[in-house]
Amino acid sequence: MLFSASLRLAVSPPESEQALLERARALQGFTLGQLAEQAGWVTPTSLRHAKGWAGQLLELYLGATAGSKQAQDFPELGVELKTLPIGENGIPAETTYVCIAPLLHLNGVQWAESNVRNKLQRVLWLPIDGRRAIPPGDRVVGPAILWSPTATQDAQLKADWEEITEAIVLGQVEHITARTGKFLQLRPKAASGSVLTAAVGMHGEMIQTRPRGYYLKKAFTQHILAEALGIPNEPLL
Repeated sequence: MLFSASLRLAVSPPESEQALLERARALQGFTLGQLAEQAGWVTPTSLRHAKGWAGQLLELYLGATAGSKQAQDFPELGVELKTLPIGENGIPAETTYVCIAPLLHLNGVQWAESNVRNKLQRVLWLPIDGRRAIPPGDRVVGPAILWSPTATQDAQLKADWEEITEAIVLGQVEHITARTGKFLQLRPKAASGSVLTAAVGMHGEMIQTRPRGYYLKKAFTQHILAEALGIPNEPLL
């Protein structure tokens, strides 16, 4: 496949949502290996130890500026970038990481002020082939989806966030499992089990626990994908 003149590394952030969407659409149909070669990157043979590689490569073409900051990937536009690996039968292959979960100073914090909502208020989804049998370099980029949650989706996420936040405030962080929440879940998020952070314990004491991150469950992202592509899908509720 020949590279089009419009497919080039971004030297500046996109000036509008439309410009961002055009950059993302220009990537459709290319493999990650082709994009990596064009950028002068080495393509890993496995993503097991290079989980953020694909997202960083796509950020390079799209002009994302936030890096690892708490702001959206495109802060000037208020847009977050999320890659969505697709497995067999067009179903998301994994849950989607949203952001690190604060475990302290949550009293009085409302959903509207949370970083989860900040990250999810406007998202550019980039589906990519996530089948494990396909080498990373051969995985193809799919159609870009620019999405904002509907009022119903926002209410669903808010309910899950409030349930999880209440448990954290009440010192039950160690009892929150991946099954807590219908569409938003809390899971350990750290390079190793030796990484610890402060949290509130059952009796109000300070404890050390593994950092946590918020993730979207696959049922939620599958619904977003089906709606955007016009695929018949069961309602979330």
